[in-house]
Amino acid sequence: MNVWRRSLLSVVCGVAVSGVYAAQPVLEPMGRGLGVPEGLTGWIVAAGQFGYLAGLLLLVPLGDVVDRRRLIALHLAVTAAGMALTASATVAWVAFAGLAAAGAFAVVVQTAVAYAASVSPPAERGRNIGVVTSGVVVGILGARVVTGTLAENWGWRSVYAVLAVLSLALAALVLAVLPSGERSGPPVRYAQAVGSLGALFGQRLFLTRGLIAFFLFASFGSLWSGLSLPLAGAPWELSEGRIGLFGLAGLAGALGAARAGRWADAGRAAPVSGLALTVLVLSWAAIAQLPWSLWLLAGGIVVLDFAVQAVHVSSQHLLTTAHPDRPGGVLGGYMVFYSLGSALGAAATTALFTAHGWYGSSLLGAGFAACALAVWAADGSLPRGRADRRCGAGAPQTPAEGRSTHRAGHPTDTSSAPNPARRSCSPS
Repeated sequence: MNVWRRSLLSVVCGVAVSGVYAAQPVLEPMGRGLGVPEGLTGWIVAAGQFGYLAGLLLLVPLGDVVDRRRLIALHLAVTAAGMALTASATVAWVAFAGLAAAGAFAVVVQTAVAYAASVSPPAERGRNIGVVTSGVVVGILGARVVTGTLAENWGWRSVYAVLAVLSLALAALVLAVLPSGERSGPPVRYAQAVGSLGALFGQRLFLTRGLIAFFLFASFGSLWSGLSLPLAGAPWELSEGRIGLFGLAGLAGALGAARAGRWADAGRAAPVSGLALTVLVLSWAAIAQLPWSLWLLAGGIVVLDFAVQAVHVSSQHLLTTAHPDRPGGVLGGYMVFYSLGSALGAAATTALFTAHGWYGSSLLGAGFAACALAVWAADGSLPRGRADRRCGAGAPQTPAEGRSTHRAGHPTDTSSAPNPARRSCSPS
């Protein structure tokens, strides 16, 4: 996959996921305009997350059945309709419906990642997934900057109107630029693709990475869904535009983890995950200082988003390598945990902030991060240094890959050896 196609898929991911998270920096004016009480404003973000959950279960498996390029374009078009409905809403339930629809079809992100994984040679899979997935982080965090500026000048509705236009333009561009994304191998029925999700929950690798994602993104959501409330209040009283600028700190941290895909290609996904989760817990000590220091807050945000991105890319690499025949389904199932965790973090942090202030929200986020680290530490089924190779990460699958491994500094020629990934991590 060349750099232009990777970049296009990254932009698709960024725009699609922006619709789910665009409300975060404008929760206060958006809630006020729609008549939503402050303690319940977290449900504005949660509505998109629950729509996303439905899309993961019902729409992502389509990527293992039909041409992924056409599916990406269709999802973008329907996402645009949900954005337009939200932009025109005058009452809360209409906005919630639009957000849920946009969230459901924002699962184009998983279809795009599955497309990238399926057309990538094994030695480049982690790199391509890392680049495409970076668009998600850019969308979540970079959108905060754009959202704040648009809302401050033209109101929060302008954010969703712009996203609707961008989604339609990208749908046309995908059809014009990307080659066909039809899946290889024997045909799969939709019912089979959906039904196979259930079998994944009996596999240790999938369940472990899923639980890590649940707590990882609950911690992530605790920060970003609640951050605008204390910053808009005393003593800082920042405008939406200035609040949105904190997305730049998160963006810097997330892009700093761009090498996570290369680390995964080298077979270091498991140890990198453990180190990143430890750093995630520690980042909350700085984030908790928001009432006294915006500089410590910004530093904590950089570290938190670096850790989240490193773990997320590593998990997706491990799962798509273990299940190369159905990357769409396995990513859809994995992202169910992501969606539930994000929704929990969004709903809980605003309620806890109302009751106990920013310290309460910070303890919540740190607690979620500690739970993710505990799940990683408790996964003792494989020797920690060999887990990645046993699950296919970095394991050669063709003679050419075996030779490249030898050139990379591994003296053993594994070109003719059976692939251990197929024994230990293949779908059961």
